[in-house]
Amino acid sequence: MEADKPVVMQELKGRITIYTVTGCLHCFRAKARLINMGLPYTEVNIKTNPEIRKYVMELTGRFTVPQIFFNGIFLGGNDDFENMPEEELTKLINMVKNEPVPDDAPPIPEPGAVKEEVPKEEEPKIERDEYADLIVAFKESGNIGNHWSCLKVHHNTFTGKKLITWLISNRNVDKPAAVAMAKVLISRKFLNPLSENAMEDSDSLFRLVEHDSPSALNTGATAELRAVSASGHSEIMRELILKLFAEYITPDGKYVDYKGMATSPMFEEFRVLALQLQRLKFDNLDRRAKLAFFINTYNALVIHGNIVYNAPRTLWQRYKFFNTASYLIGGEIFSLHDIENGVLRANRKGIAQLSKPFAKGDPRLKAAVEEVEPMIHFGLNCGVQSCPPIKTYSAKEIDEQLKMATEAFLDGSDGCSIDVAKKEVRLSQLFKWYKVDFGGTDEKLLKWVFDHLRDSPKKTAMKELMAKGNVKITYLPYDWSTNAKD
Repeated sequence: MEADKPVVMQELKGRITIYTVTGCLHCFRAKARLINMGLPYTEVNIKTNPEIRKYVMELTGRFTVPQIFFNGIFLGGNDDFENMPEEELTKLINMVKNEPVPDDAPPIPEPGAVKEEVPKEEEPKIERDEYADLIVAFKESGNIGNHWSCLKVHHNTFTGKKLITWLISNRNVDKPAAVAMAKVLISRKFLNPLSENAMEDSDSLFRLVEHDSPSALNTGATAELRAVSASGHSEIMRELILKLFAEYITPDGKYVDYKGMATSPMFEEFRVLALQLQRLKFDNLDRRAKLAFFINTYNALVIHGNIVYNAPRTLWQRYKFFNTASYLIGGEIFSLHDIENGVLRANRKGIAQLSKPFAKGDPRLKAAVEEVEPMIHFGLNCGVQSCPPIKTYSAKEIDEQLKMATEAFLDGSDGCSIDVAKKEVRLSQLFKWYKVDFGGTDEKLLKWVFDHLRDSPKKTAMKELMAKGNVKITYLPYDWSTNAKD
């Protein structure tokens, strides 16, 4: 759209209603097209209006967004909008121009009635850890340096003896109190021993957690806030980066300005939150909390990685990105590959991997779920066009939320399509790459997909095919194109 030719918005007696969620590219594209057509619309974010969200889902039978209504007539999602024949679309436009909103039109929230769906009880409190000043002072004390051990140089390290000596002097305590204090610093994940049997008051080497993995995207500074709930923290991180994501989408909804994000005050706020992952404990999370925490963290890390690095565009760049982009969590390094395959897939080999992510004795095994939950594949967003849409997840509702994400993905043309005439079920490449997670055979895969389709014409068609037998499975093209703005 040329700057010297502004669009003149038309006057409508009726109403175009578009139901969206924060950060949805398809929603932005639909809104951009309406604006280019000069059609004003009313937007309702169903993430912040749970009652309306439930009503719209029941009304449309869909879990995807956007959902678009012209007065009381349901047009569909963005794909339906883009592919609607011009003659039919013109009729709908003339209707909202000339006919007022009917009583049975879908609802919009009353002024002041919006309720933020945020788990307030889980929200991290911005409270400084009482040991943070101690760590900052120790960093400035000159006791951290390089040490040789077993013919290898260990950078940014210090001996336990130096730490104890410094604590006795700096805090004016006796030796037993200093040793006890050092143990607290270790338990709070401010520092890590380099060897398994390191002693606090000895020549054993230690390193501050923030120096442990300099390549991780959340290191280089001290995590100064008190450790908080892992699941609550990840939800707040994810919500913040979603707002950032939405703000930097281009007007046509096609691309994301990651370079612009890097200069935003919101991104700096996000980086402060990401730092606190250094000290969050993951070994005491139950199944639901692990799923919610690591799915949210994975999705945030993908966007964080796109901001800091250039978005991967080739096969090799993608391989490197998913094995390099990482966070330090609870004193341990987790790459995107580690989170997806090590944690969420119960330590299974990933694509093109020769071995499991975590070897025997790896402390990160404590984070791995005991059994694979196949639905996690529809909660992870890897930053390309064919990935499932971006969402946030809570420990309390994770199973229902993953079920909805799965149904929404299968409901879309990128997830599953049925060709009755050819006796063919066309599935996303995700089912091919992770076939073992869905049973390992064509028969078990088809049954899994059928069981997770919502009641719909698609499910009816698949039932008909499966009853006849000899169903052919093919896989849909996967769009690896990035959404990064050049």
